[in-house]
Order: sequence, then C-alpha cells, then structure tokens
Amino acid sequence: MVSFTASAQYGKQKKADTLFNKFSFVKAAEVYKELIENKYNEDYAVRRLADCYALLRDVKNAAKYYKKAVKQDNVPIEYYYNYAQALRGVEDYKGSREWMRRYKDSGGVTSTKNFGKDGNFITSIFNAKQQYFLSKVNFNSKLSDFGAYEHNGKVYFASTRDEGVSVKRLYGWNEQPFLDVYVTEKGSKDPVDHKAKLKGDVNSIYHDGPVAITKDGTTMYFTRNDFFKNVQEKDKKGINNIKIYRATLKDSVWTDVEDLPINNSEYTTQHPALSSDGKKLYFASDRPGGFGGSDIYAVDINEDGSLGTPENLGDVINTPGAEGMPFINNEGTLFFSSDGHVGLGMLDIFATVADKDNKIIDVINLGVPVNSSKDDFSFFMGEDGLTGYIASNRSGGMGDDDIYAYNRVPLLNVEGVVTDAINKKPIANAIITLLDGNNRQIAYMETDEEGYYEINIDRDVDYNITASQKKYEDDSESFTTKNIETKVTTITKNLELNPVQDVVILAELNTIYFDFDKHNIRPDAALELDKIVNLMLNEYPGMVIRIESHTDSRGDLTYNDKLSIDRANSTYEYLISKGIDPARITEHQGFGERRLTNGCDGSVNCEESNHQLNRRTEFIVIKMK
Repeated sequence: MVSFTASAQYGKQKKADTLFNKFSFVKAAEVYKELIENKYNEDYAVRRLADCYALLRDVKNAAKYYKKAVKQDNVPIEYYYNYAQALRGVEDYKGSREWMRRYKDSGGVTSTKNFGKDGNFITSIFNAKQQYFLSKVNFNSKLSDFGAYEHNGKVYFASTRDEGVSVKRLYGWNEQPFLDVYVTEKGSKDPVDHKAKLKGDVNSIYHDGPVAITKDGTTMYFTRNDFFKNVQEKDKKGINNIKIYRATLKDSVWTDVEDLPINNSEYTTQHPALSSDGKKLYFASDRPGGFGGSDIYAVDINEDGSLGTPENLGDVINTPGAEGMPFINNEGTLFFSSDGHVGLGMLDIFATVADKDNKIIDVINLGVPVNSSKDDFSFFMGEDGLTGYIASNRSGGMGDDDIYAYNRVPLLNVEGVVTDAINKKPIANAIITLLDGNNRQIAYMETDEEGYYEINIDRDVDYNITASQKKYEDDSESFTTKNIETKVTTITKNLELNPVQDVVILAELNTIYFDFDKHNIRPDAALELDKIVNLMLNEYPGMVIRIESHTDSRGDLTYNDKLSIDRANSTYEYLISKGIDPARITEHQGFGERRLTNGCDGSVNCEESNHQLNRRTEFIVIKMK
C-alpha cells in the first residue's frame, strides 16, 4: 500500500514537472500543492511552487513559498536571490537587501555596482521629483494588454483578450488566449474587440506582438512564436521559441512576412525596437554568450534591408537577470525593463545615461509612478517626448497586464556660470543661494572650478538667486517659472560679481615720488610698485588701473609736461616688466604741473618736502565693479 502511494505521488511529481517544463505554470502549481499536502518530496515541491508563482508574477505567493524554501537545509543559493526579488515585489525592501546580501556572501554572482547602490536606492527613488503622471486608457481588457506603440495617430498593442470570439485557443503558461496585435485610433472611444485585430498576415494562431514600425510607416517588425509559412519549429528540448519577423504594408494590409537572419529556433529573439533614424534594430534575446537570462542587443539595418551582426550592448545595461522590452526615443536614449538592476518591483523600467561621446555609462530607474512593486515594462515615448505608454500588472487595473498612458513634465533646473565682472573669468567656490517667493531657502551650494552651478527647481514658483564670494560684491537676480512651456527644461541665469573695493588694501596703492628733474624709478618707488604688482597679479586679477604722473611747478610748462610723460612711461614699463597685462593699464598720462596737490605754484616759497609731494605718480582704479 505504501509502495502504491509512493508510486502515485512520484507520478504526480513527474506530471507537475512536465507541466512546468511546458510552461503550464497554472496547472503545474496545482499539482505541486497536492504534493506538498501529501508531504511527498516536500522541499522540492515548495521550491517548484515558488518558482511557478514567480513566473506567473504572483509575488505574494512567490514570497510566501520562497520564505519556506530558504529555510531548507542545503537549498541552492539561487533561492536566496529569488526570495530577495520576491520581497521587492511585496515592498519588503529591507528584507530584500538582507537576502541579496546573503546571496552575495554565499558566493552568488550579482552586479557589484548595482548591489552597492542598493542601500540608499529606495529612499532616492521615493524622494525623487515626479516627472511622469499616469492615466488609464480605455482599451484595456480583463486579460493581458501591453506593448502600446503609437504611429500616425494609431495605437498598436498586444493583447490576449480575443473578445467576441466564441472559441479561444489557450496558452498553457497562464491559461489565457494567445497574443494578437490590435490597433485603435488614438483617442477613440470605440470598443476594441476581435474586429480591431491588425489586418493582414501578422497575426497567427500563436503569440504575435508587440510591434515596432518605421517612421515612413511601410515596415513593421514584430514578435511571434517560431511559426512561419504555417510551419512551427521547436528547439532540441521541444520548446517553440520566439522570433522577430518583418512585414510590409501593401494596400493598407500588412503582408509579405519575412523571417530574419538574426533568429534561431534554439533561442528566443523578441521585443523589436528601432532607432530614431531607422538604421538600427534593438531586441532582447537569451542567445548564448550573454550576461544573463536575456540581454539587449542591437543590429545594423542596411540600406537594402539586410541586417548586420547582432551586438550585445554590454554589462552596463545587461545583468545576470533578465533585460527586455527596449525602446529608443528621438534623442537616442535607450529605455528597457529589467529584474537584474536594483528596482522597486519584479520588473522595473530603466533609462540609459550616456557621456559626451555617446557611450552608455550608467542606467537610472525611472522611479514612481512609472515603476511599482509589480512588473512594469514596454515603455514607449511619443515624438513630443512628453507623452507615451507603459504596461504594468500593478493593482488597480482591469486585470493582468494593463496599458497606462503617461504625461511627462520634465524636471526643470536653473543653471549658470558665475564670472568676474572685470575679466570675465569664472569664479570657483562662489556661494549660490536660492530662495523662493516666500524667502524660504531652497538651495545653498558652491560653484565648481569652472564657476558652474545647477539646481533642480519647481515650476510655477517665483525665485531669487544670489551669488557671493568674499572678494566680490553679491549679485542677485529674480526670475519665475510660472507659465513656462512644459518642453522647457533649463533656465539659464549667469551672474557677474564685481570685485570689492577693499579700502585697506587699496590704500596700499601709494603714490610714488621722483627726484627733482628725474623720471627714473627710485628704490622706495620700486617697493611701492611691487606692491601694486602683487595686488594686480594675486589679490585682484581683474583690477584695471590708470597711471597719472605729475611734476612740481619749477621749470617751464612744456618741459614739465614732457617730464611727467617720461615719469608715466617709466612707471608703465616697470609694471609691464613685472608681468602686468598691458590691457589692464588703460592709460599712462603726464599732466605736468597742472594738478598740484598744494599751494606751491611758484607764488610762495615752499620747502623741498612740499615740492616733493607734487613730483608724483598716482594710480587710479577705474574698474573694480
């Protein structure tokens, strides 16, 4: 009797494994639960049941059974990773980090840079300024809808609804009908049923969609099961994989379906996306040589329509997890979904960051509300860069995967350069203070070595920005972000600071004196001139001066004019010889005896010391502000 019971349970396990390997996870889960109830190979059945729920994106039950799995003796360490992922799906981010760390400490391979970011990731995502605002579309169904793609006023999307059809073919993975491509007019309120299926040869008896369309509207790339010319191909394990096909629009019908050379029946090639110039095709694939479950690739589209050699986009984008659903906007930014980068849920949507050479150097999570604790994917952005679609199985939808439209309000920032008002050079470490209309401090920061600053700001607010630096007078400017067009993302406010006229230091610009009937620089005058050189080169690199030389009243007027000019020239040449830019000395003039400092004009007897006060060169600071 015991032997018979064991044999029956073994048969159930074999049946469950067969269903699992055929991707019939709903039915497989039911059998694994029976095995657990009967306590037959319970540890194995718990792990498999957890995997079923994870693949069905039922993260609540996945977390429940992964929790049991990780308590098992000698459990494979990948279940630590799976549990961490499931905990993210139920918003237990602290627990997720703990189990991800345990997975890593146990020798598991994960993306080091992403793991390091995990500590502050959730806080940064939830505190980020919101850019995307979601709304529901009217063409969702109770089943799976995703992959919305807008072109020429129409929205194309993939759906398992098959509404209006009496006999439905069900897909064993999730017991839903197979995907088909549907099309509806943007903004239409008409119901989307079987009559809205795409006309032509794109839809088949298996999965079809999502799609990507060239800008001229004549060529469509789409995902489909390996089914071409009514022949279904399978890999060595008997699995019918996914491929990308190409169709042409003829007489308003999509026809002439082509199998592409990038496909192979032994692995999956799916999720087509086109570069804005139509010269590259992006896609996801689990082909050999990748970094994880599936990676994102790109391939050149030649003028004649032939394709080049696919190129893996590298480990900045691709991880040991799964990446898919690529999309390229008009600016060349790649958006994609991933469960391998640090995120909020099971699948999150990410965008790439490129350097000045257009090399991708990082990825960023789009944050809430684009991403949730569930699956978020199939990002699309319209030509305007402000509207588009995502898909998600988050709560609150009609059922399963739903399409959401978004309206994007780009982040706004104020930026500028703080410069010296005299020499126009940037001022590093200038303090930038930003206040709102209520004099509440919004930001307080320093400029970089190039005098540059940048601050994120809100729309519909009045601001006042001030730049200050200890050797300069403050400069302030008021501005507003009210009534600014949505497409505007940057306000430029360059600020100029005037050097402070420091009375104490400028007093050191002493008048220099000359011997009677001489224009050579005396040693005491050289000391004073060296002070001026130091001030102009080191203390006030933007200062501009004028040189004025004078004589006493002795001698005739013409001679004294020439003598004063010689004294001005001597002073000028000394400063230039010490490295002062000639452009910073606007004039060097002689005024003879015309500007005496006292009454020694020859009408009275004066001491020599009083005549000395008139034999002088003065320095006039003409540009300090």
